[in-house]
Amino acid sequence: MTDRPSHVLVPGGRTLPRGFYARDALRLARALLGKVLVHECPEGRTAGRIVEVEAYRGPHDRAAHTYGGRRTPRNETMWGPPGHAYVYFVYGMHHCVNVVAGAEGDPEAVLVRGLEPLEGLALMRARRGATVRDADLLRGPANLCKGMGIDRRHDGMDLVGGALRVLDAPAVPARLVRRTPRIGVAYAGEDAALPWRLHVEGAAGVSR
Repeated sequence: MTDRPSHVLVPGGRTLPRGFYARDALRLARALLGKVLVHECPEGRTAGRIVEVEAYRGPHDRAAHTYGGRRTPRNETMWGPPGHAYVYFVYGMHHCVNVVAGAEGDPEAVLVRGLEPLEGLALMRARRGATVRDADLLRGPANLCKGMGIDRRHDGMDLVGGALRVLDAPAVPARLVRRTPRIGVAYAGEDAALPWRLHVEGAAGVSR
């Protein structure tokens, strides 16, 4: 995999419309696989194909930040409208980016866990380290945010028309989609076993 000139458009198409996100988080998670996340910033453009996601289903999901109807300044973006970025800070050191799903007032979201790097690899390496392999640049939600230059300043950003956006691209064939329990949510009891992590089999950027 090599760097692409900054003027070359990443594979994909138009920015996805608001209606694309107006579905429950599990359905949105499946639909997001294969789409392209792009970030335009002063340092340059980075982009990657979405290859690993997790669905968080709101007040009835023990693993969700909005479980039990919890509403705080931290998770306010999850409450809608859909099609916005929900970015949170965790463990005092990492950022994670989510895509808000459903209807306004229905606080569901999809965590983007892994991207296959497409454009801006030199910038990703500058942020992540020169010795990081291409396939690992955007593997895992914290590395993804670091490599893409995403932090709490992007919380609430409109993915339909902002510098951070999602482009349409061909859907991933069902034969390549794998479903497993979510990672790192043992505290969620029986909900931890739900197969709400989806990833593209064999793709660069998927957690090992």
